Amino acid sequence: MNRFPVWKYAMIAFAIVVAFVYALPNIYGESPAVQVSSTKATVNVDAVLMSRIEADLKAAGIPYTGAVLDSNGLRIRFADTDTQLKAKDLIEKALNEPSNSGYVVALNLLPSSPSWLTAIHALPMYLGLDLRGGVHFLLQVDMQAAITKRLDSIASDLRTTLRDKNIRYLGVTRQGDSVRVRFSDPAMRDRGSELIASSQPDLAVTERSEGGDYLLVGTLKPQALQRTQEYAIKQNITTLHNRINELGVAEPVIQQQGADRVVVELPGVQDTARAKEILGRTASLEIRMVDEDRMRPDILAAAARGEVPYGDDYYVDRNGQPLLVKKQVILTGDRLTDAQPGFDSQTNEPAVHLQLDGTGARIFQQVTRENVGKRMAILLIEKGKGEVVTAPVIRSEIAGGRVQISGHMSTVEANNIALLLRAGALAAPMEIVEERTVGPSLGRENIDQGFDSTRWGFGVIVVFMSVYYLVFGVISSISLAVNLLFLDALLSILQATLTLPGIAAIALTLGMAVDANVLINERIREEIRGGATPQAAIHAGYERAWNTILDSNITTLIAGLALLIFGVGPVRGFAVVHCLGILTSMFSAVIVSRALVNLVYGHRRRVGKLSIGNTAWK
Repeated sequence: MNRFPVWKYAMIAFAIVVAFVYALPNIYGESPAVQVSSTKATVNVDAVLMSRIEADLKAAGIPYTGAVLDSNGLRIRFADTDTQLKAKDLIEKALNEPSNSGYVVALNLLPSSPSWLTAIHALPMYLGLDLRGGVHFLLQVDMQAAITKRLDSIASDLRTTLRDKNIRYLGVTRQGDSVRVRFSDPAMRDRGSELIASSQPDLAVTERSEGGDYLLVGTLKPQALQRTQEYAIKQNITTLHNRINELGVAEPVIQQQGADRVVVELPGVQDTARAKEILGRTASLEIRMVDEDRMRPDILAAAARGEVPYGDDYYVDRNGQPLLVKKQVILTGDRLTDAQPGFDSQTNEPAVHLQLDGTGARIFQQVTRENVGKRMAILLIEKGKGEVVTAPVIRSEIAGGRVQISGHMSTVEANNIALLLRAGALAAPMEIVEERTVGPSLGRENIDQGFDSTRWGFGVIVVFMSVYYLVFGVISSISLAVNLLFLDALLSILQATLTLPGIAAIALTLGMAVDANVLINERIREEIRGGATPQAAIHAGYERAWNTILDSNITTLIAGLALLIFGVGPVRGFAVVHCLGILTSMFSAVIVSRALVNLVYGHRRRVGKLSIGNTAWK
């Protein structure tokens, strides 16, 4: 009746051993480190630099516990954060030379786990910004740039629409916050006004005359301005989520603040240089044709002086060659389905491989078929400024929608460009107006107080249960400890983020777990008082308490899932630990404690009395 088969004991023992192994890295924790990386392909982080920095640290009397050189750069470990900060200042001073301007020195945290734990992917759990430290950014969205981008898009659409309807016009330009369409006669202007009213309902159009020309001046209506601004902030938040996911940051906080600001918190990230580079960049892709007819030396020289021919933009590519590129955009990054870093198959240089969607692939195939022998420019647009990455000659028609960007870029740049294009472009540029790095030492007091409260609470529960329920109280205390072990292991395996509210959720889990044990023990007492034999009381106590435990935990789990789905920031951190704690407490309170009770009493043929406290009263 109260005996488990061997395989059940083996399963429970296996689960406890696995939980212990994956919870073990949290004992080792993380050690503070300084990371040195390169931002330029011409600047190398190699063994020579590593030897130089090690010599500087030894000369300054700054001890370090290890140095690792890998593809991400040089990372040097230290025993404490004070030594880490001293070393960072020293390394920055040593590398702060004009010839070394390509180095970035940043604070970091590295796991201190033994290599055998790392090999099985046993990693410590993430700690939130309030416990571990990290970076906090406040970003300002450039709403004027969002409006300008919207008006440029409208101007481009109007050129195409007017041509399709055979309405002759002199030019379509954006000036400030308005779009101006010039006509040579009033009849064409009237036709254009009707067309704009039907095709661009967001524009408020007025008629003017200027220098013998007939103009239509369109400005965005107030409702359209508000929609444009709301779209910009929402699109930027979505893009930031995508980029941060690419960075591998767990449980980031990204929230709108006011009408045009976004708060970003990245727990555990102390490499602010890379975070700033990825978050603030606005790279988008444009494919245009080079204006071959105007690529004459005299025209290029005039363009370099600012006299750019109408309908063209003047650029200098990465090889230093001047180019006149047509304003008409053939394709944009909106047609991308994927972007991956790689290498050019012919030159073996770093490159970015792009995949276009179906519509983009058809457009690209048609353009390359019609322009064999001509040059096509691939541009990266950041904060309104374009850069020609490459301008190859089209040798033949290109089908399939596969495009390659290459041209004097480092592997780091190729990775960053691929990440930005894959995550999507920002709807409007953003500037970092506030930056705050929270050191791990600031969260140490929170960690100590949080875990002290958990330890004291656990200790008081153990004493009470052991005194009140005797042997069954000790068994309940052991199952409670196993519950904490399982919860710790799950948080580590899932790489969930533990915050200060998460520590509060652990304390709540302790109360819920012990509540289940109290239900079981009291049920066993009732069975004994009702005249049941000890073995029958144990069996009936666990069987009849199970329904109550299940019902109470399911209702609590539903509330936790609601917090997890709809909550953000600290609320979500609390919900993650809370939901996991419910699952582990059900397993430990019912399965583990029952296994221990069966080990103590199940092998006995006759049990005269259960050590479960006073059962005489009713």
